[in-house]
Amino acid sequence: MGKLDEVDMKIISALYRDASVSIPKLSKDLNLNLSVTYSRIKRLMRRGVIEQFTLMVNEGKLGFPASAIVGVNLDPKLRELAMEEIAKLEAVREMKEVTGRFDVFVTLRAKTIEEIHKLVAEVVGKIQGVNQAEMFVEVATRRPAIGFKIAG
Repeated sequence: MGKLDEVDMKIISALYRDASVSIPKLSKDLNLNLSVTYSRIKRLMRRGVIEQFTLMVNEGKLGFPASAIVGVNLDPKLRELAMEEIAKLEAVREMKEVTGRFDVFVTLRAKTIEEIHKLVAEVVGKIQGVNQAEMFVEVATRRPAIGFKIAG
């Protein structure tokens, strides 16, 4: 696989900030030829650098303003089973397997913190293979502006 260059990184950074930007606008903003921009994006997709274009939803405006991250410790023998059961829960937005004190971090959304607490205590904590679950209430989210650079 060929190396990425500064133009690729500028395209990736711009799309990361706003994946809905049109290719003509992106080309103009980056001072690139339209066909170059289009072919670079297609190449980044073929190579798997860009996996998908997505959107960010303000879940508070959908009626789910409460968010928490739950650190979960799992029984190694029942790990996959437990993770499959957790993933089925409607409130689950993301699961990240990690190293350290917990085995997985689960992001939950709901109408209230009390609803999340009840879900953790009465559902997550009772799933076979879950040894412990600790809830961390989200009080603010920050999404810093990212400018991707070439690794090296």
